[in-house]
Amino acid sequence: MTKLTLISSAIFSVLCSQSALAAIVTGKVMDDKNQPIKNASIHVHGKNQSVKSNDLGEFAIEIDANSQLHISKDNYVDSRIAVSESSNNLSVSLKPTSVETVVVYASALHKNSLEMISPVSVLSGDELRNKSKPTLGETLKGLPGVNASYFGPVSSSPIIRGLDGPRVKITQNGLDASDASRIGPDHATSSDSLAAEQIEVLRGPSTLLYGSGAIGGVVNVVDNRIPTDNIDELTGAAEYSHDTVSNSNTVAAKLETGNEGFNFHFDGTKRSGDDYQTPTFTIADDDGDVETENSVENTFIDSETLNFGTSYVGDHLTIGFSYGSIDTDYGIPGHEHHHDHEGETEEEHAEHEDEAAEEPVYAHLEQDRWQGLVSYALHNNWIETINLRVGYTDYSHSEIEDGEIGTTFKNKTTEARLNVEHKFADWHGMMGYHYSDSDYDAIGEEAFTPASVTTTNALYLLEEREFGDVTIELGARVEDYKIESQITAHEHSHDEVEIDHSDEETIGYNESFTNLSASAGAIWQYKPGHSIATSISHSERAPLSAELLSNGLHIATGTYELGLGYNIEDNEAHFEPENIKQETSTNLDLSFRRFSGDFGYTVNFFYNDIKNFYFQENTGLVYDEEDGLESAIGAHDDAVAVYQFTSKDAELYGIEFDAHYQVTPSAMVKVFGDSTRAKLKDDEGNLPRIPANKLGSELQYDLGDLQLTLTGTHYFDQNDVTAFETQTDGYTLFDAQANYQLGLGSVDAQLYINVDNITDELGFVHSSFIKDKAPLPGRNFRFGVRGYF
Repeated sequence: MTKLTLISSAIFSVLCSQSALAAIVTGKVMDDKNQPIKNASIHVHGKNQSVKSNDLGEFAIEIDANSQLHISKDNYVDSRIAVSESSNNLSVSLKPTSVETVVVYASALHKNSLEMISPVSVLSGDELRNKSKPTLGETLKGLPGVNASYFGPVSSSPIIRGLDGPRVKITQNGLDASDASRIGPDHATSSDSLAAEQIEVLRGPSTLLYGSGAIGGVVNVVDNRIPTDNIDELTGAAEYSHDTVSNSNTVAAKLETGNEGFNFHFDGTKRSGDDYQTPTFTIADDDGDVETENSVENTFIDSETLNFGTSYVGDHLTIGFSYGSIDTDYGIPGHEHHHDHEGETEEEHAEHEDEAAEEPVYAHLEQDRWQGLVSYALHNNWIETINLRVGYTDYSHSEIEDGEIGTTFKNKTTEARLNVEHKFADWHGMMGYHYSDSDYDAIGEEAFTPASVTTTNALYLLEEREFGDVTIELGARVEDYKIESQITAHEHSHDEVEIDHSDEETIGYNESFTNLSASAGAIWQYKPGHSIATSISHSERAPLSAELLSNGLHIATGTYELGLGYNIEDNEAHFEPENIKQETSTNLDLSFRRFSGDFGYTVNFFYNDIKNFYFQENTGLVYDEEDGLESAIGAHDDAVAVYQFTSKDAELYGIEFDAHYQVTPSAMVKVFGDSTRAKLKDDEGNLPRIPANKLGSELQYDLGDLQLTLTGTHYFDQNDVTAFETQTDGYTLFDAQANYQLGLGSVDAQLYINVDNITDELGFVHSSFIKDKAPLPGRNFRFGVRGYF
């Protein structure tokens, strides 16, 4: 016992050893012409401590151990310098760039957007505010390699390189958004871009930190609900905007203050809007008659969000807590219910039609989210920072039919992520533990996926080392994935007329998977402002409950869904979940970047080989409420197609790029685009609902207090379709923005007007489940005012 105590004391002393004396490090920040840079940020790596350079570029900052200073300034490439207590009179030179550099919080190793090995895009500041839309998908779809699923403008999730749903992880400050958007495209994401400080899009597999499902990428919404920097004065912001295409109004506000290390944050939004208007299009009704429309019915929204947070930020310790709530009603377009009108008189039929028109199907979304943060910076030779984030989310999504709740989806999630940032010899890295428990339930007519509990426990390691101009990065993750559910064994057959629930059998399903992931990458800064990055990764993913266990009518998509665990024999579905193989992805990325001077570019090539790719395939059967599963030949008009999740080998490859040229100090031109090819191997056809390729250009012009932007984006024809898809014609969208800075003393205010789809172009989104019923909005004038103090 004495020996154990001595060993424990020795280990504790090593981990907690710190220099007893503090020191002041001084220096000067200059540009490439040896001119001082004012208001550059100097930050001590691993600590919540930073200062600004003065008019002469000078700074002084306190350290208490050997540290690293991170020096950054808008329109300059960041610099990192190792310092000790004896360092003094440092000279820091920053090189100019026309590319904005920001720290990517999702990187975990404090890298900025130009240092990342994986391709990344970041929306922040005025660019994020100008492009912000009610959904994440619509906000991000203009980025290279990013598109949107589009179930109308009120429910639209990001698609990255042709992958969506469970393969794109949506997180808030690094923790899962924990909504039900993966269950169906009509389920809106719960993340709101209006309250975000920045939104980060990591392309390619990001499985090591965020879970085995993120083989497509990660969208991380960063906010300041738990302040991690000291706030010394009262600051705030407010915004109002109006959109003409849906007669919508949005109000948003933020307030922050602090004193002696204690900080407080509040933000809230209120948004309401009607059905959105479109260019004239035609649609066939249930009877086959063609109707002309100028709007998409049932696309209204009424949403409120409130978020509170507080923290204490000391020299070494940061501890904080936040609470957020969402309360949203939004219409679900294309969500139709078929009623039996046989034997009715014309008056009764008309009465039912009027009732249906008066009682649209809509969703009521509620979410309560609690998050906590504890971070401690040790600054010793081995351990730099220990960081713990925890979260609990209580989410519910109810679909209201004829004024009553038809189906309710619930998801209660507990998540914890413990990171230990360390340095061993010349290696700098992160090791961590990730826990997640998701308790999902669905009650009602559209409960096509049974209740389930999914639990993951994972250990991961991420290491990097510099070799001159080359930085290499290695990572690995092992994850235990467990899913539990109670399956109702009920078989649908062609001669089944009435269901006898007393004969139903309940089967307890319990399965575990071990998912392994590994990655290796490098970035070569072969000359200042130029780099080449490459990476290869291998990841494994187990099926979600919806992919594995679904068995029911999904009214929003107009399909009957069956999971991987079912086998169809003689038009009967049997639950036989044997030999379920994990989805295995091997991904290769190659990036070329230039970010110095007036001309810059990023070009990414990618190839993704996926074994046992899970996707929904048309079975050739239909489902009828009276007859169950039957052949589509000669079936009743109200029968819906049966889609089953299956697994086949697939490959996805493509290119994404953006380039810019600073023509004059006031004018910049950008060109961007992407192309993705997604198909099954062995000539088995294309994957369904793959976004069309796009090519765009943007002109930015600065006239002092007036900033102007004009963007044109062409979406090409999508002809690479499956047997049960139709081709989608291309279209071109033109958008314009004008921001005017108002001088109101201590208040920084802006008047702005955006004109979306200037030419009122009719466009259909190929990746949408309801593309023919819900084209893109028509011409929209959005005007508003925002202010900061």
